[in-house]
Amino acid sequence: MLGVLRRKAASGASSVSVYGKSLYNLKPAVCAPRASSAVPEEIIHYTRVLGNVRTFCHLPLAGRTMSLVPKREVVGYLQQDVNMQIWSRSFSSNSDGDTVEAVVPYMGESITDGTLAVFLKKVGDRVEVDEAIAQVETDKVTIDVNSPEAGVIQEFIAKEGDTVEPGAKVAIISKSGEGATHVAHSDEKPAEKAPPPPPPAEEKKEKPTPKVETTPVAQKPKESPPPPPKPSATELHLPPKERERRVAMTRLRKRVATRLKDSQNTFALLTTFNEVDMTNLMKLRSDYKDAFAEKHGVKLGLMSGFVKAAISALQKQPIVNAVIDGDDIIYRDYVDISIAVGTPKGLVVPVLRNAENMNFAEVEKGINSLAKKATEGTISIDEMAGGTFTISNGGVYGSLLSTPIINPPQSAILGMHSIVSRPMVVGGSIVPRPMMYIALTYDHRLIDGREAVFFLRRIKDVVEDPRRLLLDV
Repeated sequence: MLGVLRRKAASGASSVSVYGKSLYNLKPAVCAPRASSAVPEEIIHYTRVLGNVRTFCHLPLAGRTMSLVPKREVVGYLQQDVNMQIWSRSFSSNSDGDTVEAVVPYMGESITDGTLAVFLKKVGDRVEVDEAIAQVETDKVTIDVNSPEAGVIQEFIAKEGDTVEPGAKVAIISKSGEGATHVAHSDEKPAEKAPPPPPPAEEKKEKPTPKVETTPVAQKPKESPPPPPKPSATELHLPPKERERRVAMTRLRKRVATRLKDSQNTFALLTTFNEVDMTNLMKLRSDYKDAFAEKHGVKLGLMSGFVKAAISALQKQPIVNAVIDGDDIIYRDYVDISIAVGTPKGLVVPVLRNAENMNFAEVEKGINSLAKKATEGTISIDEMAGGTFTISNGGVYGSLLSTPIINPPQSAILGMHSIVSRPMVVGGSIVPRPMMYIALTYDHRLIDGREAVFFLRRIKDVVEDPRRLLLDV
């Protein structure tokens, strides 16, 4: 089996032979004297050196035969001094590299697409490197589309409301600022041109028409229309459609609705309640808030006290920190506390990782950081993934009592409420006390009422006497 292949560099600097590259394999038994041959030229991309190589070979024409002269192939390597043209593709849309494309970034493993919610810039605006020009809304977070280079926005490829995938082109940015057309910011429409005056009408001479005498026809008296039907007493009077507005649901709102409904359909939800005297925790905060803020640079709030109390209760009742997986129960020996945060776009639940290893200051810093990111819409997917137990504080909105819904795939959620001064019996006397109702909604398939009540009672004991955390009692 013999083959001849000659390769020549595109620049014509040298010719080399490469081992193992034969275009045709012909058996010697079928060889015959050569009748004719053709010398086509084809371009081959040689991946080893990323260059352009021209291949010259003898190929038999259709219906013809050819003879091969045995030759000894010499194995050679491409010389270092051969001029090769390297192929490279820059992140631009034209040959001179003046424009670049802003594309949708990677949005996470479980997110395949999103909705282009709003453009933060207009055509003709100048942007800097990594400056946000648009926002893509997913069912979990809102992601910014940043400019890869500094320049002027030349054109928007996508429109608001479009469904985009990672890597989709959103805008074209000109680094030199050429070709960009500025868009007027005012909503005023250009004045319409007045229509041209009509041509003067020709005066038409009225011709006298002969009068024809006709006998008057007696007209029948018109019948009066029937009176409108009187509405019945049971008929509903609906408001007109002009007073209603139809707005499309955001992806985040649809995701929240789906998860909450799935929670109701999957779990055997049951809620137990208790009340907590906040006197000692509020006194602790009042006594040490200034020293705490001076040392740690963050304010001491009530939320850290409830987080530490929940961690202690989860360690006392590990079944509340577990979850059902098929026919198995998964016990988790770590505590990741999810904090429910309400934002203008919907409810998000960022997670405090390894909260069992945090002190009061670390808990407060973590909550403040996550709440700020959630409100600004800069929170990431990883910061909301997971979680073994959720705390929802409806008291910040004035809620007195509620039954929270479990955040799947967790098994329980703690609901905090507003603090109200109520008369309580203390030492045989009626005194005013700052009281808070707390609620625990749990999956009754996994957690029995006994464990749920003990869990909630542990939170009550720790909040009413924070010294229990120091003594572990």
